[in-house]
Amino acid sequence: MFKKIKNFLKRLSGIERNEIEKSLLLQGKLLEIEHNKLKELKDLGAIEFSVFSQWGEDGILAWLVAQLDKIPHSFIEFGVANYQESNTRYLLQSQNWQGLVLDGSAENIAQIIEKEYFWRHQLIAKAAFIDCNNINKLISDNGFNNSVGILSIDVDGNDYWIWEAIDVINPVILVCEYNAVFGDLHALTIPYKPDFDRARIHHSCLYFGASIQALINLGKEKNYTFVGSNSTGCNAFFVKDEFADKILSKLDQIVSYPSLIREGRDEDGKIIFTPGSERAKLIGHLPLINLTSGSTVKLNDLDQIYSEEWS
Repeated sequence: MFKKIKNFLKRLSGIERNEIEKSLLLQGKLLEIEHNKLKELKDLGAIEFSVFSQWGEDGILAWLVAQLDKIPHSFIEFGVANYQESNTRYLLQSQNWQGLVLDGSAENIAQIIEKEYFWRHQLIAKAAFIDCNNINKLISDNGFNNSVGILSIDVDGNDYWIWEAIDVINPVILVCEYNAVFGDLHALTIPYKPDFDRARIHHSCLYFGASIQALINLGKEKNYTFVGSNSTGCNAFFVKDEFADKILSKLDQIVSYPSLIREGRDEDGKIIFTPGSERAKLIGHLPLINLTSGSTVKLNDLDQIYSEEWS
């Protein structure tokens, strides 16, 4: 009897969750319509909303897609966990996009495959720990090559190096997480380590990824134009150069935002709410690659890492 009740409650909670998600999707579509009426935006922060994304990326991506004609309705996203919070799920469910999601946890992928949206849409979910040596094969082996609508990179570590290594696809829109703790004045990234795990490398979990300037420079090398970040200061958005005018003509300014997220942890894994520039002191002794000079540096050795706007 207890098992029957438990299963009934599980089904009931699933029904409630589905109804909530339907309501959120509808609200997202209504916001899309309103955003697309705007003739001009202050910056990308003006059209943020979250249905499944963590920091407003759903609204930004939906608006970018709406500005571009005949963009492929396909995506690839790395580091999706169980896909509950993600940058591409809104487009999957609201516009019937198709795509590939990758995560290092087999348990997370199993949870994705069990969801109703998995059979309702053309979604491929694979468990793989991504590095520079396997990323192109993972993409091509799963049927993706050349043109893709969106690529979203968020692996909390080798993000810069993995984007640099990708050469089998040319996404129209690219989203990549940046580490605002590294500041906005220098092109900095962690040294490449294939099995990088930010929780193991340093207890603070603040030592990962690359600075916004590192990603902007890499984008230029790969023929991508930086069009701004979300207002939380964690994800940078790029479009292929040939599409840039369609976006830039509607933006008052291109802004990369600093981050106020206080996720630093102590040696016991407890959040310690370290604010602002104090976060850099927690990891100031750790090595970084200055991509402009090619030298190894430390935040402690740099006179200034934040611009006046970011300070």
